[in-house]
Amino acid sequence: MSISTSSLSKAYKAYFPIGAAIGPRHLRTHADLLSTQYNSITAENCMKFEPIHPEPDRYAFEDADALANFARINGMKMRGHTLVWHNQTPKWVFENLDGTPVSRETLLKRMQEHIHTVVGRYKNSVYCWDVVNEAVADEGEDILRKTKWLEIIGEDYLLKAYQFTHEADPSALLFYNDYNETNPAKMRKITQLLKNLLERGAPIHGMGMQAHYGPSHPKAEDIRLAIETYASLGIKVQITEMDLSVYEREDGPCELRKPTKEMMDHQATRYERIFATLRECKAAITGVTLWGAADDATWLDNFPVRRRKNWPLLFDENHQPKEACRRVMDFQD
Repeated sequence: MSISTSSLSKAYKAYFPIGAAIGPRHLRTHADLLSTQYNSITAENCMKFEPIHPEPDRYAFEDADALANFARINGMKMRGHTLVWHNQTPKWVFENLDGTPVSRETLLKRMQEHIHTVVGRYKNSVYCWDVVNEAVADEGEDILRKTKWLEIIGEDYLLKAYQFTHEADPSALLFYNDYNETNPAKMRKITQLLKNLLERGAPIHGMGMQAHYGPSHPKAEDIRLAIETYASLGIKVQITEMDLSVYEREDGPCELRKPTKEMMDHQATRYERIFATLRECKAAITGVTLWGAADDATWLDNFPVRRRKNWPLLFDENHQPKEACRRVMDFQD
């Protein structure tokens, strides 16, 4: 596959859409890169509860509308992210005017109204939704993370979220989305949650594997096992937030302003192996999304270590294809 005559999304036309998570700023700074290299977008932040519904009687649709319009003009798919999450949800959702917790009935009504309004607005723009995000506990024996949604509504808050979303748009594909999804213990919990939802008749169609990976973990075979495990439930799989950090989790501060050749060579090999695995699993995978468009703007800059630059994506700071991108596109299957 020649990078001079093709693009990332064209290279994978026979496999799955290739997306980027973006915000409204990308429409000014990355428009050419997005329209030529990707054929799907995800709203990085502006469709989350707090940005789009900051006050009980006020919605802020401007940024999400701009992304939906960009996708429509450029013939791109659009993923919705995210409807129910323990983060970036304003306090008013869970509280009465006097600050006391709302009742189960009130919170369910607020959830339904929010989902119907947001999903209904983008019914003709968004083809799939990350309905519930990161609901599984990372540690301990409990399956579900302790959140206000769980505390006030109970375990069926997830079932209700999927039912409300399906009511709002019966044609949309509905996903559960989470990180550390290849970790054996968490994978078992996620699998059990998905089984429980399916057994209760939840309209859930897929598992979103976030794929925030590092330079050595997880291994390609662990990624394959996770894909096969989730797909064995009869649902599709998407890679929803992919990036490959050049740093291990335990690495500390680093003053590098440019990545080393060794970093980029190693990252290229990692991307090459992982995308080979994804192609081999194409029967289960219906989309791959990178969490960002290029290395000049990435959430891993200054996180989790302040004042540390990262280079986790396929295009460099000048929006040019990196060696990783060339390796990902240069395949013979």
